[in-house]
Amino acid sequence: MTRTSAQPAIRKAGLQDVDALKSCIDRAYQPVKSNLPDLPDVSAGIADDIRDHHVLVAELGRRITGCAIFSLKGSRAHLMNIAVDPDVKGQGLGRCLIEHVERIARDGGATEIHLATHVGMPGNVTLYSHLGWSETSITGNKILMKKDL
Repeated sequence: MTRTSAQPAIRKAGLQDVDALKSCIDRAYQPVKSNLPDLPDVSAGIADDIRDHHVLVAELGRRITGCAIFSLKGSRAHLMNIAVDPDVKGQGLGRCLIEHVERIARDGGATEIHLATHVGMPGNVTLYSHLGWSETSITGNKILMKKDL
């Protein structure tokens, strides 16, 4: 577990976190869900993600307030999902999680990291661009982005 006075605790998720993770992800996406009918069920398969991928949780106190799900294959990492509870939005938790993902990916041999976000979530593109990501293409409702590590 990593913790500083200015940051939440970041740790690897375990199966005991499934319900809290699902709740956190559902809360994070609730504000946009009604406007994006083509948004997939972003909290489905959390137990499988914990088993098959890298899943980090952010905790404030003992409450899970954010998470990041990513995969690492050779020189390429893929950020599959990142979610921050709306109660703590704007406090730098998303940035903190992304920085942890990037460090783990880099330490694991990745030289680039990719993600897809929804065209109906322009705030995501703004955040990722601010953190050094660049758009690579738009396919249907997905904006694909990449960052060299």
